[in-house]
Order: sequence, then C-alpha cells, then structure tokens
Amino acid sequence: MITLSNIHKSFGSLHVLRGLDLTFREGEVTAILGPNASGKTTLLKCILGLVGPDDGTITVKDIPLSGSERYRRWIGYMPQIAQFPENLTVKQVLAMIEDLREEEPVRKEELIKSLRLEPELKKPLKTLSGGTRQKVSAVIALMFDPDIIILDEPTAGLDPLSSSVLKDHIQAEKKRGKTLLLTSHIMSEIEELSDRVVYLLEGQIQYDGSVKKLTEESGEVRLERAVARMMQNGHAKPSEEAADETLTDQAT
Repeated sequence: MITLSNIHKSFGSLHVLRGLDLTFREGEVTAILGPNASGKTTLLKCILGLVGPDDGTITVKDIPLSGSERYRRWIGYMPQIAQFPENLTVKQVLAMIEDLREEEPVRKEELIKSLRLEPELKKPLKTLSGGTRQKVSAVIALMFDPDIIILDEPTAGLDPLSSSVLKDHIQAEKKRGKTLLLTSHIMSEIEELSDRVVYLLEGQIQYDGSVKKLTEESGEVRLERAVARMMQNGHAKPSEEAADETLTDQAT
C-alpha cells in the first residue's frame, strides 16, 4: 500500500531521515516508535505530503507522491493536536471539512454516535476539553472511510470509555483491510493494537518486526521494557523476521 525507498530528509545541517526503506501493508497496524528527534514526525509528514523528501521515492498504491495529490483522498489523519478555528462549533468544523474535500462522508453519523459526540455538536471548539477535541479529530480521520489511517497519539486525553471505543474502531479498520500507522507513548496500547513495530533512532531503522519478536529478542516480557532496553542500548539490529519480510516484498 505505501512504499518508501531510500528516503532522506535534512533540515539545514540536521540529517533527520537517513535512507529509509519501508513498506506498510494492508490489514496491518504498524507502530512507529523512537525517542524524541528520531524522525517519527518527519516520516509521517513525508507520507502525508506535508514535507518532501530530499532524496528517494514514496508511492501510495503504486502512485508516486511527487506530482500528484489525489492519493491524499485515501488518507485519514488524526494529529496529536488538531488546529481548527476556535469560534466554530463541532458541527461547523465537520461541515467545513466536507466542503474542503467536496465529498460526502459515509460514516460520520456512526462515529458521532459511538463516540457520544451528539451533545457537543453545537458547542464552539474553544469550550471543549482536550479529550472531546480528540474525539472530533477521530471522526474527521475516519468519516470518509479512508484506505490509509495515520494516528498520532490517538487516545491522548480520552476517557477510558472513549479510548476503548476508538481502539475498537482501529481494530475493525484493520480487519477491513486498511493500512494503519500509529504513534503512541503508551506501550500497552501498542501491544494491544499493533502487529508490527518500526523503531527509529537518529533517522535510521533500528528494528522492524513483530511485537512478539521484539520482546523475545530483548528477553523482556513486556513491550515497554523491551523498548526501554533498546533506548538504553542506543541501537538494535533488525530482526531476522523483518529481513525475511523485506526479501519477500522484493521478490514479489
């Protein structure tokens, strides 16, 4: 679904991404992990088309990102902190997004109901809590039924019930064959939702494989401990499983 080949990106003298080769597949949730300044945000921005790589290619459904914008309609994005006009009501924000996309949402009412947003629809954003704003962002990310869903700290600020509902939606989207990318500082959430972990350090891939393989290789029972060990060591070798997957992808 999404393929990155030899992606490099620098900001001035700072080399943020260093030759990334990645494929994100359908029906899979991939967690992008790494310490601060590891390149996670820049990687997501490159996929979203908000930042252009200095070198390398990115394709979505075999369409190169350079020179085309139509792939963006296939992507639903839930940022960690969404920015919308504070004076608009929730209903007006949703209508604004529909107008900008010139597209009819297919799942808006379902999502509003499941996330219990009905009482908030007529309230201005400036009156809403951080958790309620997150729910608005979740509706926007999913309401057009996108094939690719990018979630940046999706449950931050959500109450336990709303967090559980959003996780159910994420797992349902995976079962429907969607491609999902996720960032989160909550390791239990990564364990619950993700099939695969890509761990970045200084703009390079230090691990690419399943959550289970990572815990086994680290000798730790929990993902949080395994990731902490990688951060402490400062490096990790990609698993044999990831190497096998890469060879399979190249062969096909």
